[in-house]
Amino acid sequence: MTSRRTTRPWHDIRLPVRRIEARVHGEVPERREDVWPFDVPAVAQLLREGLDPGPATVLVGENGAGKSTLVEGIAMAYGLNAEGGSTGAQHVTRPTESPLHEHLQVVRHAGSATRWGFFLRAETMHSFYTYVEGSFGENFHGRSHGEGFRDLFTGPRFTQKFGLYVFDEPESALSFTSQLHLLGVLLELMDRGDSQVLMATHSPVLASLPGATLLQLDEKGYRPVAWEDLDLVDHYRRFLERPERYLRHLR
Repeated sequence: MTSRRTTRPWHDIRLPVRRIEARVHGEVPERREDVWPFDVPAVAQLLREGLDPGPATVLVGENGAGKSTLVEGIAMAYGLNAEGGSTGAQHVTRPTESPLHEHLQVVRHAGSATRWGFFLRAETMHSFYTYVEGSFGENFHGRSHGEGFRDLFTGPRFTQKFGLYVFDEPESALSFTSQLHLLGVLLELMDRGDSQVLMATHSPVLASLPGATLLQLDEKGYRPVAWEDLDLVDHYRRFLERPERYLRHLR
């Protein structure tokens, strides 16, 4: 697959991650496939088939489909903190992550020198803000939720670094305009050719990221889908055309 924003095929670019697959070397913990998270179809498919990410991979699907579980497991397998932040972040509040990362291995491109990455996880950003305030003196708490997100992805962690950028539902704090701004930042990362994006989202705006591989998660696992064919896009389109078609079922 060729990115719309990149002149070379993505497999010729030394992206941080070549493949994510089931771990087969070293001590691999036992797992029961009828127990969460291994009973989630998307998780089972990842362990069975693996995933070859390109410059950007976007996961979409209903709540409970496994989007956050996958991005969390991949981020941790890469070496990122479960509660977000860049490589080396150690802050912990209340561990709730699944053991999926213990069953995954990240295969890196031989020519990629970076092991840096960043995990932006919406539900734990408050603890991340507290962590960087105490460690680096940054005052994200002094901004609104959305302004803090924008300050983060327009700051040096995104403009002066390269590596794997993982996002879990970043739209939760962002207006329509701010989502467009984030899309611009992600396109700049992809244009550089040395960074990679993995994102889980419920936003049709963020799912429109040019050049991204879109994977729709459902009760069967995950499969590539064009943006205009996503269930997410179809529901938003129908709702905006005639909200009453949905609202009448709420009473």
